[in-house]
Amino acid sequence: MVKKFSEQQIIESWQKNARPWISAVRQGEIESRLLATNQAIVDAVLNRRPQTVLDVGCGEGWLIRELAGHGINALGVDVVSEFVEIAGRDGRGRFRVLPYAAISADSLEERFDVVVCNFSLLGKDSVDHLLRQLPALMNDGAALIVQTLHPVVACGDLPYQDGWRQGSWAGFSGQFVDPAPWYFRTIESWQALLVNNGFYRLAVQEPLNPKTQTPASIVFVAERAD
Repeated sequence: MVKKFSEQQIIESWQKNARPWISAVRQGEIESRLLATNQAIVDAVLNRRPQTVLDVGCGEGWLIRELAGHGINALGVDVVSEFVEIAGRDGRGRFRVLPYAAISADSLEERFDVVVCNFSLLGKDSVDHLLRQLPALMNDGAALIVQTLHPVVACGDLPYQDGWRQGSWAGFSGQFVDPAPWYFRTIESWQALLVNNGFYRLAVQEPLNPKTQTPASIVFVAERAD
């Protein structure tokens, strides 16, 4: 029997796991972040020299705080209210509870030089909808920066084709429960998704884990088409 997955399961999982995730991030318990992926996304954003940034799926707000330290006016949005509440206590950056389905030019009423999605594009329909909305939120010459699991590495022994995958908290503490499913995309599919939604001049970066010398992630940098 094939297990069915849904977008709602992703939200429910993160709502259940918000507290242990905040602890894991703030206590430096996720090695790949410390070795490669945190710096990769910070560098990708700073290389654009933005004045304004939108962080979609901001979690507990670490990236917003980092960018605020560089004088960048950054807004973080997340569907999980506990993330936004904790993030807002620090006093650096701006945060809003906002589901992906509600992100639009009307709901935010501002434009950005960079939109960043750091390991936050996990669904299918929700991601398709979000990317259709993003160009209207971006200034001329703005960039969309997406960091996600490297498809070749994350594919494992399963077929290299688009489709839903069972999530896992392997390597995390026993406090995590009910891992969120996620929608797997090949590199070609990621590129097509961006191009088909009004982005071009695509650059691809593959940050390496210095211990294993294998890709820790993949980063797509795409500009909004005028």
